[in-house]
Amino acid sequence: MTERQADEQKQAERSEAVAAGTEQQGGGSGQKPEMGWYVVKVAASKREEQVRESILRRARVKGLADKFGEIIIPTEKVAEVKGGKRRVTEQKLYSGYMIVQMVLDDDTWYLVRETPGVSDFVGAQPGKKPLPMTDAEVEKMLGQVHEVTAEEPRLKVDFCKGDLVKIKSGPFENVQGVVDEVLPDKGLVRVMVEIFGRQTPVEVEHWLLERVT
Repeated sequence: MTERQADEQKQAERSEAVAAGTEQQGGGSGQKPEMGWYVVKVAASKREEQVRESILRRARVKGLADKFGEIIIPTEKVAEVKGGKRRVTEQKLYSGYMIVQMVLDDDTWYLVRETPGVSDFVGAQPGKKPLPMTDAEVEKMLGQVHEVTAEEPRLKVDFCKGDLVKIKSGPFENVQGVVDEVLPDKGLVRVMVEIFGRQTPVEVEHWLLERVT
C-alpha cells in the first residue's frame, strides 16, 4: 500500500467514525460524535467574518450549535509606518477561506453550504461530503495560526528588488536609486545609489523611501 493510499484509507476511516458516532447519538447512546476540521471557501473575500457569524447564528436557530466548534479565520498582525507613525493592522493569511470545526452530517453539511456567502467545502467532490483534514494538515495549519498569533507583528515593506526609488530624508535626501534588497525583519531597504561616480549600496529605513514612477 502506498503512502497516499494509506492516507486516503485513514481519512475514510475517520469519516466513517464520525458517521457512526452520529448514528449512535441518534440511537440514544449519549455518545457525542467526533468533530473534524474542514476548510470552507467564501464566495467573496472580506466577507469571512460575516459568513462565520451567519453560520453560527443559523446553527443556533436550527438547534445545531452543539455540532459546531471553532470557526477560525487565520490572520496575522502587520506593522507599517506612514508619515513617521507606526500602525498595526490585521491581515488574513488565507483570504477567502475559513477553518471550521464541526460534526459533519446531512444537517450541518446543508447548513454550511446553504449559508449565503459560502462557495463550498474545499476538496469536496460534486454532491459528496468532504473528508476531514488529516491530523498532519490540522497540526500544520493551526500550528501556523498559533505561531503567527504569538509573534510580533510582521513589518510591511512595500518595495521589491529592482524598484526605482527616491530617498526622502537624511544624508541622501532626494537621491534616486534602485532597490537591491529588502530586509523586512529590520525594516530596511538596501538601495544602490551613485556616489562619486560609483554604484554604492546604502541601507535606508523603508518609510524614508518613495517609489519613482
